[in-house]
Amino acid sequence: MKEAVTENIYRLPLVLDPQPEGGWTITCPILPELITEADTLDEIAPNVADCLAAVIEIYEYTKKPLPYVLNPISENSLLLTETLIRLEAARNIGKSRKNFANSAVRK
Repeated sequence: MKEAVTENIYRLPLVLDPQPEGGWTITCPILPELITEADTLDEIAPNVADCLAAVIEIYEYTKKPLPYVLNPISENSLLLTETLIRLEAARNIGKSRKNFANSAVRK
């Protein structure tokens, strides 16, 4: 079994604030320097990763220690995560269940 690579994985809570023109402004309550935005759900992870890399560079450049909460997770850490999952077929699943229920009633 291949070992998980975790040296560059960080655990961060994110706040996605919807914008009137669409998309979100993304902030991190434990890392106030992290502020970015995304127009789609697919843009969230890469935009946050780019912003986090820039924040880490700022800390390194100013020779400030990284906040404790910004340490990479260890290889043997228990991982608890919330993830946004888009189910393209979700509408069809709902319709299929309804059709199945209706056909069962007719029998």
